[in-house]
Amino acid sequence: MTTRDQMLASIKANQPAMRPIPANFTFTSVYPDLTQQFIDILTFVGGAALVVPDFASIRASLQTQFPNITSVATTCPELADLADVTMNVTDPHELSGLNLAIIEGPLAVAENAAIWVDERQLPQRVAPMITQYLVIIIRQSTIVPNMHDAYKLLKVDETGFGTFICGPSKTADIEQSLVIGAHGARSLMVYILP
Repeated sequence: MTTRDQMLASIKANQPAMRPIPANFTFTSVYPDLTQQFIDILTFVGGAALVVPDFASIRASLQTQFPNITSVATTCPELADLADVTMNVTDPHELSGLNLAIIEGPLAVAENAAIWVDERQLPQRVAPMITQYLVIIIRQSTIVPNMHDAYKLLKVDETGFGTFICGPSKTADIEQSLVIGAHGARSLMVYILP
């Protein structure tokens, strides 16, 4: 018997006893204010959030933030007048010049400021990744404490493609130099409606 065979036989002979997989493996997170936790974490990862009362406030904020921007697309009917580009294209390459994408997120997570988006909000999957600036609109009632709670609510067999988005695109090289907007949106603004 070779040394290798001896080692493998020893490992096989010394396996721990099998244990059953936990039936209900979840974590519970408690935050005094889910909205504030979401805002704090989003700010920490380079995004920004603003609690607003209605779509008129969102429109006013966007017009101040992006006064003369062109190549704007939205899937929000309430803000359709701000768009001069449609996301309903057959070839995603047609969105290569997209400057601002405005979409809605049906679910948000307080622990990491992740926002779920799927094909119901995105006629083109590439939109939040290819745009220069990304705006996502969420409702306070859709913020859950943690990812365990989020996954309990998701039904990916009904939505097709979906992804969590958290903050603007960023990367850091081996020297820890953080670059925002490296391979996706340069900024993420989240508007939180009641």
